[in-house]
Amino acid sequence: MSALSIEMIEGGVLSPEIKSSTPCQNIKLSDGIHGDDADRYDLKTNVRSLMEKWGHLIVYCTIFTLGFIAGPIIFRLYFLHGGSRKWLSSALQSAGFPILLLPLGILYVKRDRAVPQADFFASPKLLLSSILVGVLQGGSSFMYSYGLSFLPVSTSSILISTQLIFTALFGLILVRQKFSPFSINAVVLMTLGAVLLGVGQDGDRPEGVTSLQYLLGFVLSIGSAALGGFILPCIEVAYAKAKKVITLPIMLQYQFFMAFSATIFSIIGMIVNKDFSAIPREASEFGLGRTEYYLVLVSSAVVIQIAYVGMLGIIFCATSLLAGIVSAASLPLTEIAAVIVFHEKFTGVKGMALAMGVWGFISYFYGSYKETKKQTEKDSTKTSSEPIPL
Repeated sequence: MSALSIEMIEGGVLSPEIKSSTPCQNIKLSDGIHGDDADRYDLKTNVRSLMEKWGHLIVYCTIFTLGFIAGPIIFRLYFLHGGSRKWLSSALQSAGFPILLLPLGILYVKRDRAVPQADFFASPKLLLSSILVGVLQGGSSFMYSYGLSFLPVSTSSILISTQLIFTALFGLILVRQKFSPFSINAVVLMTLGAVLLGVGQDGDRPEGVTSLQYLLGFVLSIGSAALGGFILPCIEVAYAKAKKVITLPIMLQYQFFMAFSATIFSIIGMIVNKDFSAIPREASEFGLGRTEYYLVLVSSAVVIQIAYVGMLGIIFCATSLLAGIVSAASLPLTEIAAVIVFHEKFTGVKGMALAMGVWGFISYFYGSYKETKKQTEKDSTKTSSEPIPL
């Protein structure tokens, strides 16, 4: 993967204000290429670089979406068949970080030997920020797990929608995220679709849950959404403030230490709550069987970790707002997956929510495409008007 400059990260691949120091713009003409040939060479290089970054972005969006859909399905298996440990379920949302060592090892072995070894590793300042963000992620994961233990599925849908609102709000404050009519339309459509999905489920207070527990679950869920919405722009700020170019290895290192600190946070809670001693008993009583119990735990940790890699990749290539929009667009797809796996009813409300999610997603990408095309044409005009060095 080609490295993106800090300016590219600040504006995003899809931003209309890609600065002149980005890889697309900072291209030297080859010796012996002059005049119209030089213009065509520069334009083709820009287009090729832009297409490459769009390809990366599509891959990250796909990874994030698949993980976002599969993660809740596996978690639902855990709770449906007897799982009840809140700190354990919180730890599972980050405990899959060791799998990142494999791609990091491969990238290290295959790195360009001409590039200084220090450029492969993230700076201590960037890693420190990942650890701090990881603590926030651990808190968000616990509040999410604890809150959902008292709330119906419908309310969890509202939770997802509020996280998008918080992401947009904190993105505006922290990274000065610029909103176009297309991105505003996408946020509104995604939010309304998720809220519609939640309200339309006719979910009341679950049986056995007191009014106080229900209120606590609601407050914790909103808190988790707020933290989640705060974390995404924080990662974008960390990328932008880095003293070096953000590459794929550095991004994976950031994710590794973020997940590591989030896992430590949850493990401390598991020790205090004596979850480790309860795991064998819970495994023996698990509805699907002991082996399946551990398989569910491991697979959920791996799937969610892969989803986080996709999320960081989206922020790496674009913006935190797009990461929030992709997660909101995945919500109705998760409901469809639940219909297939758990044979739940697919209501008209779910169909409307799905349509609004797809509409908003297309709106965002269409607006980004128009802005990018406009910027590319502007850059091409500027390049052709500049004298070609001989």
